[in-house]
Amino acid sequence: MSKVFVNIALSLDGYMAPDGMDMAHFADPGYKDWGAKWGALMAWALEQRYLREKLKFGEGGETGPVNDLVRQTFERTGAHIMGRRMFDGGELG
Repeated sequence: MSKVFVNIALSLDGYMAPDGMDMAHFADPGYKDWGAKWGALMAWALEQRYLREKLKFGEGGETGPVNDLVRQTFERTGAHIMGRRMFDGGELG
């Protein structure tokens, strides 16, 4: 039997994207200030050494138990399944 691990980033108040967000506004980080809000939500992860190296952000970054958690999460992932709109403006857009 296969195992499925689901990981999604959202805040405790359920923030993932602002109301009314669509692909027409994806490239506009100023739209309802979504770029700054996402950056604040993910700031902790972007400071971890493992993730900085994985994303080629350069040297440095924090080490310790949080960095270990990020590394373990990536290492146990065999495939990344992205939402149906991810390619519209995301990794390949």
